[in-house]
Amino acid sequence: MTWSEMQPLLTQGTYDTLYMVLWSTLVTVLGGLPVGILLVLTDKGGLLQNRPLNKVLGVIVNISRSLPFIILLIALIPVTTAVVGTFIGPTAMIVPLAIGAIPFFARLVETAVREVDHGLIEAVESMGGGVPTLVGKVLLPQALPSLVAAVTTTLITLIGYSAMAGAVGGEGLGSKAITYGFQRFETGFMLATVVVLIAVVTVIQLIGDGAVRLLARRGRTT
Repeated sequence: MTWSEMQPLLTQGTYDTLYMVLWSTLVTVLGGLPVGILLVLTDKGGLLQNRPLNKVLGVIVNISRSLPFIILLIALIPVTTAVVGTFIGPTAMIVPLAIGAIPFFARLVETAVREVDHGLIEAVESMGGGVPTLVGKVLLPQALPSLVAAVTTTLITLIGYSAMAGAVGGEGLGSKAITYGFQRFETGFMLATVVVLIAVVTVIQLIGDGAVRLLARRGRTT
């Protein structure tokens, strides 16, 4: 396969991959952020201490995280079809990608929030601050660099997930690698998809690291 033949396939595959990953990351953040914060608030000593709820949430998150994504992808075909109308294509893949990543991101959020200085939390509680004040004025601002790092990690994880989604018609670079590389024995095209994936991951990691350093500097200055 010549470069002129590979280029449009790689371009379309990259576009589909980024489309799936960026939208599923947005859904993951919207779903995983409150779950992660709730895991902290309902734990022992939290402002909303509720051990039974905390245990149930923890079990759900742990079970969801333990499922291999390729199995989850196939198991969620009926759900994906019900939500989107089809289980094939980049739009359909947003559903299983987000569902698979939400518990992963929730644990990262929990870890980031637990790193916040407990003295600040106690100060807000002693002044009668409620949950909105604690979350909006202390937990999220103080944990922001770690949260951005968590989003970066999730983005990169979802790129790997999206490559697996190509096995069930998810489009993207994974699908292109299977269809035009593996099935047609085009080793050159397979290597090209690997290079593109490495480049995409590297760019995302550099942007994420830069944002974390900038936020950390601002936090220290403040």
